[in-house]
This record gives sequence, C-alpha cells and structure tokens, in this order.
Amino acid sequence: MVPRSPDLAPCDYFLWGYLKTKVFETKPKTIADLKQRIQDEVATIPVEMLREVIKSFRSRLECVRRNGSHLEDVIFKT
Repeated sequence: MVPRSPDLAPCDYFLWGYLKTKVFETKPKTIADLKQRIQDEVATIPVEMLREVIKSFRSRLECVRRNGSHLEDVIFKT
C-alpha cells in the first residue's frame, strides 16, 4: 500500500494557494472575470518558480519511499 498525502501533489501544496492569493488581490466581479483572472495568473507563473516547485515535489516523493514517514528536511527546512 502506498501512503497518500494531501500535500504531496504540486497543485495541493503550491498552485491552489498561490492562485487564490493572486486572483483575489482584488475581488473578481463575475464568474467570467474569475475564470479570466485564473487563466491570466496561470500564464504568468515564472518558469523559475515552477522549477523550484518541481524540486520540492521530488523531495516530497521521499515520503513514499520512506513508507509515509516524516521528512525532517521538509518540515524543518534544513
């Protein structure tokens, strides 16, 4: 059985929170405005930021290899 962690996938630990912060800097007025702002923000995520997210994802995958045990270097940022 493979451990499942809700914060393992990049969309869960990065994308949704990042987009929420950016999109709601000013409140969207309509659903169409909300959708457009989400698309605009996704298109402007810097490539270097995505590289860092993938590096973090790789280290998070270690918990699968360790059968779900905590990753001290991720939790405590060593």
